Amino acid sequence: MHDTPKDRSQASTREIVSFSVGEQRFCMEIEHVLEIRGWTKTTILPHAPEYVIGMMNLRGTVLPVVDLSLRLGLGRTDPSPRHVIIIARIHEQTVGFLVENVSDIATVNESDMQATPDVASALTQAFIKGVYSIEDKLVRAIDVYQILPREAVAAA
Repeated sequence: MHDTPKDRSQASTREIVSFSVGEQRFCMEIEHVLEIRGWTKTTILPHAPEYVIGMMNLRGTVLPVVDLSLRLGLGRTDPSPRHVIIIARIHEQTVGFLVENVSDIATVNESDMQATPDVASALTQAFIKGVYSIEDKLVRAIDVYQILPREAVAAA
């Protein structure tokens, strides 16, 4: 069986959720996102990595909440009711990402992703898979597997 042009077109597109962190735009593939919730105060988790700001109870499931701004090196977030938590599934575990807001859900062509500029930073190359230009704005695609390595998920 051969792929039709429509099949090839659908295979090369991806749905993303874009959001703001530290007044910068980022995105992740929608396949990781379970839901988006308003800010909920977290309970501190002793000895967790600094970027894990605590844990929350989501309908009986306790999950770590990551300050994505701090993890990306953009400074600590002072959460307020206007912030949201993106509940995502990574490495078979549910995790919350604290962000300023979710701005859009979009379909993008994989071929439109530009390479992350080489700025001599291993973390930049690891955390940012590439960059999309959407409506004249650059939206960085985060690599959720690198943002939250398996050992950090297990420790939280």
